[in-house]
Amino acid sequence: MLVMNPSLDEEARESVLEKTRGVITADGGVVDSEDAWGKRRLAFEIDKQTDGDYLVVMFHATTAAIAELDRVLHITDPVIRFMIIRRDDLV
Repeated sequence: MLVMNPSLDEEARESVLEKTRGVITADGGVVDSEDAWGKRRLAFEIDKQTDGDYLVVMFHATTAAIAELDRVLHITDPVIRFMIIRRDDLV
């Protein structure tokens, strides 16, 4: 799940999504689905933002690709918060 700055234009949002897809697929991973939840109010303020643009990406990837995705998302400015979890029901 990614929470991006809600003031991003469509081009910048797509750029972040493309970067995420690229990191996942570079090491042989597969993006299964993408679900844009749109702009929603955050439970608490993050980086002076009260709203966020939510995006859920379901994927299969190697451990190395997940570590690289974690690193890339940490340094991507438009991403104000993210969470990578493993779904046990898909393993």
